[in-house]
Amino acid sequence: MLPASIKKNDRVAKMLIYVVSFVVFAAVVLLSRIKLELNLGFDVHVFAKINAFINTIVSFLLLVGLLAVKQGKYHLHKKVMLTAIIFSTIFLVSYICHHLLSGDTKYGGEGSIRYLYFFILITHIFLAAVILPFILFTSYRALVAEWPGHRKLAKITWPVWFYVSVTGVIVYLMISPYYT
Repeated sequence: MLPASIKKNDRVAKMLIYVVSFVVFAAVVLLSRIKLELNLGFDVHVFAKINAFINTIVSFLLLVGLLAVKQGKYHLHKKVMLTAIIFSTIFLVSYICHHLLSGDTKYGGEGSIRYLYFFILITHIFLAAVILPFILFTSYRALVAEWPGHRKLAKITWPVWFYVSVTGVIVYLMISPYYT
């Protein structure tokens, strides 16, 4: 196992994690209700393509991170998981840009595919809304070298984060034909 990278301070960490999680959630909710009418000279749905690409990278990084830790390659695991967090942060900025500039897109599929789409979308949105504090707490436990706590949280965090990143790509593939 790796030594601690930061000094343990649960009180400050909890406060920061809760504040960051709340601010991100509030920003996504509030900004999703705003549409900027700007002509940028390019198709703003390029941000959705970027988001899908970033989610693909995050999914891949999560798989590599899982394999690295299973093989005892803890330094690699740490680098890969921190990279996944960085890409997820970039995703968040691109996601907000896309929704600020494009507004909502109505899904045009019919029949059972419509139900499948909305099932995937609803579970994706709900889990995306709740995963951030889990990611941050899991990362914090690793950074302070609390390995039992890290492992316990990671068993919840990893599959949910992976599901959110993979379904983000699936939602994009299903909705992109209806972009106008």
